[in-house]
Amino acid sequence: MQTPTLAPRLFANGARLPAIGLGTSRLRGAECARAVEGALSLGYRHIDTAVMYANEAEVGEGLKNAGLPRDEIFITTKVLPGDIGAGDLQKSAHGSLKRLGLDHVDLLLIHWPNKAIPLSASIAALCDAKKQGLTRNIGVANFPSAMLDLAVRLAASHGDKIATNQCEYHPRLDQTKLLAACRAHDVVLVSYCPIGQGAFLSDPVITRIARGLRKTPAQVVLRWHVQQSGVAAIPKSSQRTHMFENIHIFDFALSEADMKAISGLATPAGRILSPPAAPDWD
Repeated sequence: MQTPTLAPRLFANGARLPAIGLGTSRLRGAECARAVEGALSLGYRHIDTAVMYANEAEVGEGLKNAGLPRDEIFITTKVLPGDIGAGDLQKSAHGSLKRLGLDHVDLLLIHWPNKAIPLSASIAALCDAKKQGLTRNIGVANFPSAMLDLAVRLAASHGDKIATNQCEYHPRLDQTKLLAACRAHDVVLVSYCPIGQGAFLSDPVITRIARGLRKTPAQVVLRWHVQQSGVAAIPKSSQRTHMFENIHIFDFALSEADMKAISGLATPAGRILSPPAAPDWD
């Protein structure tokens, strides 16, 4: 029997966030429910979903089938960019809770900023959702450094704190400026697409390091993430073998030279996701 491995937790302005979680983007139906249940059986304690993913009900089914105590599991969901105004955000959170079968989530995020809705209104609504008990922590996603700085100030004006900023991050994408902003505010950067959707796992640098450590390339890249201060990652997988590998990254460490070599893979064209309404990236 595979022994469950619990990832260490990061402290993020009140949140205790597991360093590795399960991303569920593009997982649907029974496959999604099985993936969530399977991940929890392997020791995952952070499950990430969103209204945009159209799978909150299936995530809830997987949570229920796993049978774990609610306080052991950290659940993140996100509000659509069109629903981040006053009233709409709180309504969205209520809908998410109904689909998930929960009375609260652990982290509620603005999924993408919306230039048509003042950020002051969005952050006020997010803070209000927390005051209502719909979420234990609040955060943002896809916020560049200047926008994160403003979000942090706006949350503070309501007596609250931003816990996380969930953004694309992997060895091909340099996020030095954003990481500095996150660390300045004690905000954890949660990496989505942490292994670049697998696009660079055959890179000679990564495969060389993996061979030397007798680990998979994905394990090496995920270790690169969590070995950085204030960084967590949410790799997506529905395959039990890959889920097992992705969380078993805490029994080895990368050397300083390895860390530098992997970071050196960054390229100006490294970003994978940048929709038309995306903010001005760092």
